[in-house]
Amino acid sequence: MSGARNTQFFDLGTSTLRELNSTLQKEGAEGAWEIHNPAGRHSLAVGLTNPVSVTIDGHAGYYAAGMNQRANVVINGNAGQGVAENMMSGSVHVKGNASSSAGATAHGGLLVIDGDAGARCGISMKGADIIVRGSVGHMSAFMAQSGNLVVCGDAGEALGDSLYETRIFVRGTVKGLGADCEEKDMTPEDLQILTGLLSKGGITDIKADEFRRYGSARKLYHFRVDNASEY
Repeated sequence: MSGARNTQFFDLGTSTLRELNSTLQKEGAEGAWEIHNPAGRHSLAVGLTNPVSVTIDGHAGYYAAGMNQRANVVINGNAGQGVAENMMSGSVHVKGNASSSAGATAHGGLLVIDGDAGARCGISMKGADIIVRGSVGHMSAFMAQSGNLVVCGDAGEALGDSLYETRIFVRGTVKGLGADCEEKDMTPEDLQILTGLLSKGGITDIKADEFRRYGSARKLYHFRVDNASEY
């Protein structure tokens, strides 16, 4: 059924998850959708390739908005493991906390988490922008290849372990850096990029110069026997 501003509603209390995803994935799907009674189900709004706007009104389980392309997804609650996993484009906004592996392997798009994110946030990310208003758990940005991870709170152990070219910005404290990750000087270009990211994430109460920047020391790009203990 449709409501104000042509919003279409989908009630998972009376319809199945398969019906929801099939409807949103259907060629030519458009407009705004509200998903009611998600009840923490897994794989909500996955594989979307249409430029639709989807609001999940409640908590989501594992892999919500995974493999997203072009859609804008808002979760009015918490998200389980792997939210926005393998996202290609579009945006995902979690209004609560996210579990582990948020934005894993994401190639593009924007992931915003208003609360905290668990371990391995941004693991193996490949070009996405991830903005976390709270803190992130251990091994965040592990093997992250490109893109940006912005953490407005603190970061856990082994941040950026085996990092490639992803930029990491942290406003709070870092419990420990992973192998081949080091603090970098914040350049004017970094400040410009970070200012733009904060604006994209709707963050207006925090300034770019409050952050520190971390990146790869580039010692693990090629195997050297002298670095064997680091692998």
